[in-house]
Amino acid sequence: MPPATKRARTYDPARTRAAVFAQFGHVRAAVRTLTPEQLALPTRLGDWTVRELVAHIGMALTALHRAVDRPAPPRQDVQVVEWPFATAGNSAAIADFTRRLAADHPDPDAHLARIEESLRALLAEHPGSRLLETNAGALPLDDYLVTRLVELVVHTDDLNAAVPGLGIPYDRQALAAATRLLADALAVKAPGGSTEVRVPPFAVVQCVEGPRHTRGTPPNVVETDPLTWVRLATGRLAWADAVAEGEVSASGERADLSGLLPLLS
Repeated sequence: MPPATKRARTYDPARTRAAVFAQFGHVRAAVRTLTPEQLALPTRLGDWTVRELVAHIGMALTALHRAVDRPAPPRQDVQVVEWPFATAGNSAAIADFTRRLAADHPDPDAHLARIEESLRALLAEHPGSRLLETNAGALPLDDYLVTRLVELVVHTDDLNAAVPGLGIPYDRQALAAATRLLADALAVKAPGGSTEVRVPPFAVVQCVEGPRHTRGTPPNVVETDPLTWVRLATGRLAWADAVAEGEVSASGERADLSGLLPLLS
């Protein structure tokens, strides 16, 4: 795992919590409209159906319950920016668990409603400073919630891609947090100051070894929009395709990020 940056970005806990419920609410509203035929549609996540993807979104939030049920670690040992590098995990076990969840909960809307209710109760009971043992290491609950925003944004995009016309909106704070965390992760993976990556209006980071830019227009610049960045960082979109389609502007000899992406899979 790459070392974390010395000056880690912080996230406002109240805004993070509000964004989790806002984005989850958008997902719930959309899931409520899905027909059995739409729930059976394929997704871009291997052989998962939309029904299984919905179950997985719920699982991303119940991860908080599973973490709280374990003893609190003695100390924090990672920063939230390191979380993307620990997401590979056991994909086969995750897929099996997701399929069982989907089969055990035939009413997705009712299932998500129970998850939201239990999450509100959990957050009312436990302080944001409560340490959790996560797949990345020991993190405060409020920091782990930021990673849940990444999961919600990424899988909202997966749902929108799977169901034509679904059009689930993105909460601005949720999209901002996902964009910033994944941009900061790139700077951790490829430390340096030769390349400036811009994802307006949410993030600008310096990365990649080489001559450091100090003033004027940087010699190596990458610019894209937040959703395109999220897709690149999570392997939903290939760098070459994004450049060819004009979704990414890249100038300079150190502006090719294809060897550094994706950051999360």
